[in-house]
Amino acid sequence: MKDFNLLGTQYRTELLENIIPFWLNHSQDSEFGGYFTCLDRKGDIYDTDKFIWLQARQVWMFSMLYNRFEKRQEWLDTAVQGAEFLKKHGHDGNFNWYFSLTREGNPLIEPYNIFSFTFATMAFGQLSLATGNQEYAEIAKRTYEIILSKKENPKGKWNKEHAGTRSLRSFSLPMILCNLSMEIEHLLEKEQLEDKMEKCIHEVMEVFLRPELGGIIVENVNLDGSLSDTFEGRTINPGHGIEAMWFIMDMGEKLKRPELIEKAVETTLKTVEYGWDKEYGGIFYFMDRKGSPPQQLEWDQKLWWVHLEALISLMKGYQLTGSQECLAWFEKIHDYTWDHFRDPSHPEWWGYLNRRGEVLLDLKGGKWKGCFHVPRALYQIWQTIEKVNS
Repeated sequence: MKDFNLLGTQYRTELLENIIPFWLNHSQDSEFGGYFTCLDRKGDIYDTDKFIWLQARQVWMFSMLYNRFEKRQEWLDTAVQGAEFLKKHGHDGNFNWYFSLTREGNPLIEPYNIFSFTFATMAFGQLSLATGNQEYAEIAKRTYEIILSKKENPKGKWNKEHAGTRSLRSFSLPMILCNLSMEIEHLLEKEQLEDKMEKCIHEVMEVFLRPELGGIIVENVNLDGSLSDTFEGRTINPGHGIEAMWFIMDMGEKLKRPELIEKAVETTLKTVEYGWDKEYGGIFYFMDRKGSPPQQLEWDQKLWWVHLEALISLMKGYQLTGSQECLAWFEKIHDYTWDHFRDPSHPEWWGYLNRRGEVLLDLKGGKWKGCFHVPRALYQIWQTIEKVNS
């Protein structure tokens, strides 16, 4: 068993002395505002396009650290400059958030992606806490309302599916709403928050969590909640299921529902076991619930966020229930993650490994990886270890 004092120090030091300085020093665009996320191994910029959900995630990250850890002015300044760039350029004037922009802030891709909306809500909600700025709070609330109005058809007119032939419900939006609703708790009425939490819990734990599949979560179901024997309906994303479980644990704590926490811990363990690559180690990116060939060609890659989210859920599971199985899996995945994803020579972590655990892309940030999963996980795990030690 690892020494929890040393373990907490390890996560804290990595966050504050490695990861956060990397993004502070390399990502900020001092000329046009916002952040560069396409950064190579050393932190040099290799592309200047700006992706709204990564811009918003970085605003959230620095606002969150300012609010919950230490009121460092440079963190607040970093968050505010990114938010001002988003406020000016990130939407169409009606808080429909684009997917990407040029460096200068000109729209590149239309507002088809609901996660531009969800992370903009998180960003402005957290920043409104840090600044007391009512305009930021209103942006968060208005965007949240748009998300709820788009829930049945998140892509709107950019949905490529032919209506009425094979309509599916996706796990990703109810999953993120579990976390988002708690993130903007200060902006919601108590009854509204409780209603949203109960609906999220129902969808995650009773619609997408499937007892008949051994207690794992599927990515898509038919509109009536039944399983779909299609590529999309057979898809399992272990990382999504595991990440959702620590959101559920947080809600279980807030609602004082220990049975919900126990179910989330049980699901975490089943999903980790299901997704673990018994030949090379690490957790698969995608799987097919029937063992058929997955449609995703990258199915066997090992991704940074999957392993980090697993570490959060396992440590929370141990802290909340004392599960020794959670602790054993935490130690196993901790060793794999730190051995394979952490760059020993340069700051920040690699994101993409092949199945054997070898670095596949020599980058620290890109179109999908920014200042979010690594620092959030390091913070969450460090704080959870603090609770274990208290």
